[in-house]
Amino acid sequence: MPFGTLGLNIMTTIGNKLQQVRARIDAACAQAGRSAGDVSLLAVSKTFGPEAVRDAALAGQTAFGENYVQEAVEKIALVAAMGLPQPLQWHCIGPLQSNKTRLVAAHFDWVHTVDRLKIAERLSEQRPGDRAPLQVCIQVNVDGGPTKAGVATDEAVALARAVAQLPRLTLRGVMAIPDALEGFEAQRAVHERARSVWSQVHAALASDGVPGWERVDTLSLGMTGDLEAAVHAGSTMVRVGSGIFGGRHYPPAG
Repeated sequence: MPFGTLGLNIMTTIGNKLQQVRARIDAACAQAGRSAGDVSLLAVSKTFGPEAVRDAALAGQTAFGENYVQEAVEKIALVAAMGLPQPLQWHCIGPLQSNKTRLVAAHFDWVHTVDRLKIAERLSEQRPGDRAPLQVCIQVNVDGGPTKAGVATDEAVALARAVAQLPRLTLRGVMAIPDALEGFEAQRAVHERARSVWSQVHAALASDGVPGWERVDTLSLGMTGDLEAAVHAGSTMVRVGSGIFGGRHYPPAG
């Protein structure tokens, strides 16, 4: 079915914004002395419909991040029915409760928010045998706030060691969502704390000789407002939503 005028305009807008974000990533890599290929882009499509995902995919984007599991499962099915020319990769980047692990294990390719062993064990048990191993990151609370999600920095290595032993999971690295900060240096400093944890995890698994330790190659850091600082701190994957899809409109509570 041909796109209507509105659909073409939206696709063009999303395509243009994707180009702008990729240009920002390339420029940040150049300034940090890194190769542009060192950093991948995860398009955060939460609260946007399947048409927005389709338009981003037609502009060349293949990896998408979702926070809300039920919304994502429905969206994944709708997008699959669109017959896009390339397969898409779906990342769960929202808080994960025990009652949602079965859906995540069945429908997602990546989970960035493993912060306790119980969740990892459930994902391992519930991952369908006919699917590739679920790629997982340990979420670390680099701010230290008691109400924030993420394992404490001094407990991350122990959790990573345990997760790395579970079947049907592949440990890929570390993810963090620090509080928003003003200023490049402040942003980079908090991201560098996450990089330090990732380095410790990588070194510990290598020292243990854990099979697959070399695949612990992902540092999921940085969003629309701080991706440059994240790239300078060593991020290998930035998660950008509003910079691609525009502002979000959340339904009222109640």
